[in-house]
Amino acid sequence: TLEDVEQLFGKRERDIVDGLTKMSGVFDPGTSAQAENFRKMLLTLSDDARVILIKLADRLDNMRTLDHMRPDKQQKIASETLFMYAPLAHRLGLYSMKTELEDLSLKYKEPSDYELIETKLRKGKAVRTRFINAFTLPIRRSLAEQGVAFEILGRPKSIYSIWSKMQKQRVSFEEVYDVFAIRIILESDAEKEKADAWRTYSIVTDFYQPNPDRLRDWISLPKANGYESLHTTVMSPSGKWVEVQIRSRRMNEIAEKGLAAHWRYKQGGEDESKAASQNLDNWLVQVREMLDGGETNAIDFIDEFKLNLNSEEIYVFTPNGDLFNLPKGATTLDFAFRVHTQIGSRCIGAKVNHKLVPLSHQLTSGDQVEIITSRKQKPKEDWLGYVVTASARSKIRHALRDEERTIANDGKDKLRKWMRRKEIAFNDANIESLIRRLKDDSPHALFLRIATGDLELDRLGGFAVERNNLIWIKTPAARNLVAKAPITQPPSKNDVLLIGEGMQKIDYSLAKCCNPIPGDHVFGFVMVSGGIKVHRQNCPNATNLLSKYAYRTMKAQWTSRTAKQFEVSLNFTGIDDVGLVNAVTKVISDDMHVNMRAISFDSADGTFDGRVSVLVTDTEHLKKLQAKLLDVPGVWTVERVDEG
Repeated sequence: TLEDVEQLFGKRERDIVDGLTKMSGVFDPGTSAQAENFRKMLLTLSDDARVILIKLADRLDNMRTLDHMRPDKQQKIASETLFMYAPLAHRLGLYSMKTELEDLSLKYKEPSDYELIETKLRKGKAVRTRFINAFTLPIRRSLAEQGVAFEILGRPKSIYSIWSKMQKQRVSFEEVYDVFAIRIILESDAEKEKADAWRTYSIVTDFYQPNPDRLRDWISLPKANGYESLHTTVMSPSGKWVEVQIRSRRMNEIAEKGLAAHWRYKQGGEDESKAASQNLDNWLVQVREMLDGGETNAIDFIDEFKLNLNSEEIYVFTPNGDLFNLPKGATTLDFAFRVHTQIGSRCIGAKVNHKLVPLSHQLTSGDQVEIITSRKQKPKEDWLGYVVTASARSKIRHALRDEERTIANDGKDKLRKWMRRKEIAFNDANIESLIRRLKDDSPHALFLRIATGDLELDRLGGFAVERNNLIWIKTPAARNLVAKAPITQPPSKNDVLLIGEGMQKIDYSLAKCCNPIPGDHVFGFVMVSGGIKVHRQNCPNATNLLSKYAYRTMKAQWTSRTAKQFEVSLNFTGIDDVGLVNAVTKVISDDMHVNMRAISFDSADGTFDGRVSVLVTDTEHLKKLQAKLLDVPGVWTVERVDEG
């Protein structure tokens, strides 16, 4: 029992175990961690952050043993991990854990890409080591001459981060310039950390020319997760850009272990950067505020929470010089709610750098912001379109729900008076009868419809009174009052959607966001409006769907190849040359006998970007077309793209 744990180990340990038991089911092998469980997990985070460390470690252990699960389970769990747990580990500063979670997720979601990058990193290790040794040699000598105690490491970037760069920049592995980084760790006392870091920066830039646009000072202004480091990118003698990270031993421990190291320093009374500690504590306070905001829809809550997990940061000031950090893209209204809920709720505008700006004005680092308020102001629905921070959205929604409750109470009073006139008892049974027949979700929803005029009580001709209770008479007028149909029942875990000829009786359609074709690995997603959407497993929306709505997904497979044609878009790049368009269209139309829907080219500085929409029968047909296009002189890359 919890009492036994407290007696044997102490109250702190009892609290941790209590937090863990409240989260049972979040990581159960037989379940998919859905939105409600995510929210439950965050509730424990706001109470005792150490609980989340144990649960994240548990998730990491699950990912390490994912080989033994079915492929569909691997996809769902990897999607959940990439969607929420890796960003959460990052937000808590657990860089080592975040990196491994991302890499393992990629291993199951994109196995061929993972293997390609992993192989190239392994084969290039000897070359990287020689380069790093030569690059760091003059730095080592200079630091040693000045009596600085240090350690220099050269580490490759994570497989997932390299893959992300390849996807975003649409380049090959060889074209990613920052595959590795140099890390200089200084053995500095707390009071000398900043000075030693900048002295080391001066030594590095004495030997190598820095890129001024790539300097990142997270020592003076630590990230919200407590991360402190000085980053610069310099040009090596061989013409390659190299990232150099400079930090103290303490900073390195917090960068690697995040919240765990922060907690150790805090509990042990050891020195720690006040700014870094305050940032992390402030974020935990914001998590509590979001949870206290009472977001009733768990999926909306998770969307809002995740919104700010990975965002870049800006720093703004009050007229008194107080510093606040906000996610990039934050507005004056975000800032107002960050200062105080009442200030945000009464905000009518602001002065940014002494100039009047509206609520939607986007802030930039270094802005000085003065909020203008009015007692007559109150939160409005359209404010949700002005803010980007989860905390501000939560506070606005909380205020709107309070307003909605007041309106619903008016509707409740109207219904009570109407029923009194009709000599009908205002009781739970009769209210439930109304809700059932009108297909409302709850008494609150019913009262709200009455208050806003969406449901006119005098038109309830389908109701009659029998022994002081409501009964339903199916008249045309009454049927018109019925709300939309409820969500389709989720599929059984054993259901498999078969796609192909002869399956027309099944109500499914192919998702426009990823345009699946026969041969693609796919899954089915049950829509609220009925029917099933078929998505590719590497669809841009797949991670989101598999993470938040796994109970509405189902296995799907193609039953056979078909004569039907499917539209696919291809992007291609290369050297702009006379006759290139003719050569490309000849391959598509004459050589491959493929129909084109659209084609476009943009050229600049001797290169071109092209896009073509074609009709193909399956993935094999598509691969042959891509191979043929790559054989055209001047064409560099040919890639399938998503529409969404």
